[in-house]
Amino acid sequence: MRRIVGATFLSLDGVMQGPGGPSEDTTGGFRLSGWLPPVGDDAIDRKIGEIFGRPFDLLLGRRTYEIFAAYWPYASDQMADIRDPFNVCTKYVVTHRDRPLDWQNSERIGAIEDLREIKQGDGPDIVIQGSSTLYPQLLDAGLLDELTLMISPVVLGQGKRLFGDGTPPRTLKMTEHYVSDGGNIVATYQPAGPVEIGTYVTEQPSEREKARQAEMAEGSW
Repeated sequence: MRRIVGATFLSLDGVMQGPGGPSEDTTGGFRLSGWLPPVGDDAIDRKIGEIFGRPFDLLLGRRTYEIFAAYWPYASDQMADIRDPFNVCTKYVVTHRDRPLDWQNSERIGAIEDLREIKQGDGPDIVIQGSSTLYPQLLDAGLLDELTLMISPVVLGQGKRLFGDGTPPRTLKMTEHYVSDGGNIVATYQPAGPVEIGTYVTEQPSEREKARQAEMAEGSW
């Protein structure tokens, strides 16, 4: 069975939009596209080399696909280590649009559930790049096998989040982590089931706490 693995650049406040350059993704009035190069370091470079140094296919949302298709086929030989594998791998694109997918080896995926059958086949890992809208759907469908977060020491305050609206509650188990001297955190997780509820409170609530809870329940707190 194939695995679906995510590899995401992330700010401390969970923003993943437009890390690579000023023109990458300014949708929604995002003013900080290109935030990663000044803070990235060798820890991130090594992880990217590991992920893309073995056979892979790509899983992309429509907007990330358009960003990649407008850049990677035309990238210089200086970027050949990523350009060439990106060009020859299969690109699975989750989109409802009829716009042609003219980057070589691109395949349209109409629904997340279509990936279940693809996972059952033979082939390399399917790596998600960008594509924030895919993560809630993949978690909900139980199709995400692994997630590597490359978290940089920067707070952006706005932008597309990794886990946005519609994300189901889940726990994750850390399987690997590294913190660089520059403060970048590279951490890998695997989904580990539903969120369980517990409490540190063992005493009976005070009358004041009972009143607070009642206000909270009625929406006046």
